[in-house]
Amino acid sequence: MYDESHRRPRSPLPGGAHLDSTAHTMNRISSQPAGRPGPVPLDGRRRPGPPALVVVAHGSRDPRALSTVSTLLDGVRDLRPGLPVHLGHIELNEPLLSDTLAGLDAADTAHAEGAVLVPLLLSRGYHVRRDIPEAAAAARVHTRVAAPLGPHPLLVETLHARLVEAGWRTRMTDAERRTSAVVLAAAGSRDPDSAVDTGRTARLLADRLGVPVVPAYASTAAPTVPAAVRALAARGRHRVAVASCFTAPGRFATECAQAAPWIASAPLGTHEAMARLVLHRYDQARAATVGSNAA
Repeated sequence: MYDESHRRPRSPLPGGAHLDSTAHTMNRISSQPAGRPGPVPLDGRRRPGPPALVVVAHGSRDPRALSTVSTLLDGVRDLRPGLPVHLGHIELNEPLLSDTLAGLDAADTAHAEGAVLVPLLLSRGYHVRRDIPEAAAAARVHTRVAAPLGPHPLLVETLHARLVEAGWRTRMTDAERRTSAVVLAAAGSRDPDSAVDTGRTARLLADRLGVPVVPAYASTAAPTVPAAVRALAARGRHRVAVASCFTAPGRFATECAQAAPWIASAPLGTHEAMARLVLHRYDQARAATVGSNAA
């Protein structure tokens, strides 16, 4: 998630996001083209296209964040030609989500099926629970809100790839493995479900790497990244890498990387697995709506 979020009071959270936990799930996530104009019926009217995909980013004062998210959206469009893809921010950057939804209504580009809002956030929390649903409810265009991106194997795929790029060795001796560990650095939230989601991502990454992965936070929640590093060192884990669980560069990602005693990975950014994950959440939300209508 973006790493400059404003913290707000807690309130109850609805049901958690579905977790796909196998490599098979990753392989079957479709990137087939969708949204191409359908056949024209005999009455001459074209069938409505798919709902628009609105990627909901937090927003950041760091200009690299907007550039990164824009490039990620280009990757989503490449994977799903013909699908209308839009960007809306919760705060700090334009376009704001409310303006994006108003633009869809005014331009009638969302078609009869409306829009699916996919949070570019890596766990549940206040924005997923309150800000995004409230913006959706206030919109004139029909909307549905997808689950946040994490936890999910595709998120772990990206975390793993970024660690390897930073110098993580996929093959280690037994001695190296006994002294290695990872701190999963996330933004942090007062919402306990956010920590639950980050913990699940850490466990999936630990299964992938074969070493302990400890979640830690840049703000609000505990432990901090330096505290997690010290705790691992006390257990004899001196080769500690920091895995950046942020979608884009920013202050929190930079500060967490500086606390790494060994290597630190780059933010998740524009990796293809992230674009595939955005589309997976979009497809999940559409399928859930179809299922509820059929019932």
